[in-house]
Amino acid sequence: MEPAQRARILLEALPYIQRFHKKTVVIKYGGAAMDKADLRDQFAQDVVLLQYVGIRPIIVHGGGPQINQLLKNLNIESHFVAGHRYTTPETMEVVEMILSGKVNKEIVAQISQAGGRAVGISGKDGALVRARQHRLEERTADGKTQSIDLGLVGDVEAVEPGVLAALDEKGFIPVIAPVALGESGETLNINADTMAGAIAAALPAEKLILLTDTPGILENGETVTGLTPDRLERLIDNGVIQGGMLPKVECCLRALRQGVKRTHIIDGRVPHALLLEIFTDQGVGTLIMQDDNPG
Repeated sequence: MEPAQRARILLEALPYIQRFHKKTVVIKYGGAAMDKADLRDQFAQDVVLLQYVGIRPIIVHGGGPQINQLLKNLNIESHFVAGHRYTTPETMEVVEMILSGKVNKEIVAQISQAGGRAVGISGKDGALVRARQHRLEERTADGKTQSIDLGLVGDVEAVEPGVLAALDEKGFIPVIAPVALGESGETLNINADTMAGAIAAALPAEKLILLTDTPGILENGETVTGLTPDRLERLIDNGVIQGGMLPKVECCLRALRQGVKRTHIIDGRVPHALLLEIFTDQGVGTLIMQDDNPG
């Protein structure tokens, strides 16, 4: 690469560095970006660079494949209700062991290896996240609605971000496992997208970024970006957004309604996806915003 080209790349990043200096970015980390060694290293480098240029990253991570593998190794059978995993106390022990123990500390170690200062916590630490037991609402054949128990699966009730402020004051990057305290002190498993969105809204963050294994929201096979809530609603009504993308979009919409400035659904399989989405004009996914001013 020619020196002039390198300079152009840095200059393209400059207005974004200026715009987001001292702003908080909440990142949901999962999928291929977590599973592949080279992408893990690149993610850690991206997070450290964000902090060094004055952006405040907060990471909320998943760990589904690792949970599934340990459940299999322990011969603990998963029980599904209406397509959702029922979380027993035995399963919850495995979930917390993997998320708060193994995966969380591996991410902290990767960021440390890249030159950053990270601290691993869960939603239970400092009562960061309080939750209530989630009950799935399903319509029956006769048109009535029934409530289905999913066990120790939770919905976020409240976020107390004081612990995050304390870590930020000391220059630490929070790495958060998506488990939380229930109303009776029980441990509940929270969807990582949901927890990331709730934390972003509570701060409120400048950006919520969801790393996925897709190029973003697709329409006619092409990634669309610069979407407003009204445009998203039309895409949902027309069946363009469906399946596994629908809950991610709903998470972004909730965050926007609660004060987050921009939300992003990006392709975590792309090397250095975070830097490309935040610091370049084109990005690597779908930007969802309240107005028509991209950023």
